[in-house]
Amino acid sequence: MESTGTNTAPEPGTAPDLDLVTVPTRQGLEAVDIIRRAASQAGGVGPVLHDGSGDTLGFLVPPGTADAWDLPGSACTQTNGRGMRFGDAASPAAGVTGWLLPPEAVGPVTDPEVLRAALGEAARLIEAADNCR
Repeated sequence: MESTGTNTAPEPGTAPDLDLVTVPTRQGLEAVDIIRRAASQAGGVGPVLHDGSGDTLGFLVPPGTADAWDLPGSACTQTNGRGMRFGDAASPAAGVTGWLLPPEAVGPVTDPEVLRAALGEAARLIEAADNCR
């Protein structure tokens, strides 16, 4: 499948060459909420994986994002389609990797700039909340 930018949705059964931004679950969940609340942000949130055993969320982003990703507290890796299964939105068992937001439910991948801004805001919100204790 050829990518055409942030409006590219993974097709069921395909393994596209997308990149994956991984973050701690708490920050990732905050970022999902931030992106969803900001409906004016282009594209919204795309497919998100939850790794229950590693306590991380993974946001699918366009290929090439990993080349310039440098946000502290996160990592971006090229998947080259490896290990990606689409079209199986079954709820995963506890502690197992599965879709938090499956491709069929959300459509396009997450815009890296929108994600970067949301992750920054999420980190600030979490820090503020932790400092209030």
